[in-house]
Amino acid sequence: MCVIFFCADSNPQVGGYKLILASNRDEFFARATQSAAKWANAEHVYGGIDLEPGREGGTWLAIGHSAGFFKVGALLNLTGEPKPRDAVGRGMIVADFVTQADEEHSIQNYNQTLLKDCTKYSAFNFVSIEIGSSSLPARVELLSNVPPTLEEFRNGECYGFGNSLPHTPFEKVRHGQQQFEAIVKEHGGSSVQTLSAHLMQLLRNKHKFWPDAELKRRAPNWGEGLSALNVHIEDHAYGSRTHTVILVDSHNKMHFIEETMAGVDPQGEWSRTHIEKNFQQSV
Repeated sequence: MCVIFFCADSNPQVGGYKLILASNRDEFFARATQSAAKWANAEHVYGGIDLEPGREGGTWLAIGHSAGFFKVGALLNLTGEPKPRDAVGRGMIVADFVTQADEEHSIQNYNQTLLKDCTKYSAFNFVSIEIGSSSLPARVELLSNVPPTLEEFRNGECYGFGNSLPHTPFEKVRHGQQQFEAIVKEHGGSSVQTLSAHLMQLLRNKHKFWPDAELKRRAPNWGEGLSALNVHIEDHAYGSRTHTVILVDSHNKMHFIEETMAGVDPQGEWSRTHIEKNFQQSV
């Protein structure tokens, strides 16, 4: 389970941001993970890395900048769908997209190719964003594989996606998107410190948006526990173990801010990472 909210605008107003993104990663607390950092095998890419045996090298969220383009990929589980026999690990879907800058891995070509072969994976939503020249709108696409569908979304709009199909959002995603949109409207021209603080506060929200018919249908046993933006299911040592905010300003300066559990107790120590990187201005 994960949730993501974002706005991508290739030509923001003065003082605004090309990318405003907030995301929670929900996972078992004991799962081996590398915190957000520059990738050793792709120095233009930043994100966490899955270290789970058999899934090493994949990721749930990453951003890269190459050939004048920012590329963002995020993977969300589709809850409650049957797992295909011999399902292929999904984490490399994001890694392959953000690390490569050739035409084959452009947002349009990559997703069209993935769509043709997406049923070999366990159920997922794949969010992809490509932001290039200010003269071209940002491209945003969502690929779901149960059923195989590919949708495009608009430059400059606020969106929220979770672990259901986009037209049947969980209540927490619907409410979270409204709150995210309000934050962007009020603080979208504010400092990184101010904007990121409000976004982190959103991601830490423990209010349970329950009842939720779609969530109950997809997760009848865990539904109420999963109904908050900030999940904590103590009996299963599972929940929102990582909060991430990514901001890219109009001058292509990126801020990757991550708060993640240092151990296996959400009431214990959390570590905070703030990566700042100036990328070459796009033409």
